[in-house]
Amino acid sequence: MKAEMDWEMRPGGMLVQKRLVDNLTPPPPMIRLRISFGESKFEISVDSRATFRELKKELEAKTELRLAEQRVIYRGKVRENWEFLDRCGVKDRSKLAVMEDPSSLERRHIEMLRDAKMQSTSRAIAGLSLEVDKLANQVSAMEKSISGKQKVPDLQITTLIELLMREAVKLDGIPAVGDISFQKHFQAKRIQKCVETLDVLKTSNGKLKHVIVTTDWETFDPPSTTQLNFLD
Repeated sequence: MKAEMDWEMRPGGMLVQKRLVDNLTPPPPMIRLRISFGESKFEISVDSRATFRELKKELEAKTELRLAEQRVIYRGKVRENWEFLDRCGVKDRSKLAVMEDPSSLERRHIEMLRDAKMQSTSRAIAGLSLEVDKLANQVSAMEKSISGKQKVPDLQITTLIELLMREAVKLDGIPAVGDISFQKHFQAKRIQKCVETLDVLKTSNGKLKHVIVTTDWETFDPPSTTQLNFLD
């Protein structure tokens, strides 16, 4: 009389058909499978009565693909996780092909684009931060001079404001992605604070009579000509 099939829970939470065995039944033999993965070919040993899901777990280290990212093909058909190797005709030295799931490839491509964009924007923020540092130092030097009753040329204040506004325009063109949003907001606040300080200094400077030129702030670095390239 043919034994009836029941169900069992395999490691990982998968429900599969249960094999009825007794204590006299010898353990299932191990078989070696010939695996083709892209240009790579290798062999792997598995339980002859394993499921394709269990086979995929063994293949993760070899293919560097997570279980959900794998598609195992045998006899021209993509096999389901719950199917048993032996019931599908898989034997010792059988040939199987493994490929990456197309949806997984698409996700990986999107992740790569996102990472590249993050790196690009991060570099852009870092470069802009250095420029703002230089301008902020010049604002501090100018503030020290005016506080010491040393009048400076109005053109110097106006030029410094223009340079800061150029950096603000650059900053506005940097996409806010992930943690970049915080960095972008931080740099925007720095620029705004410098401009507000210069507006106050311009008023204070107008009340002074004698112009005294100091080398601490009179030399301005030329605007950066570096073009920021962003991914579409």
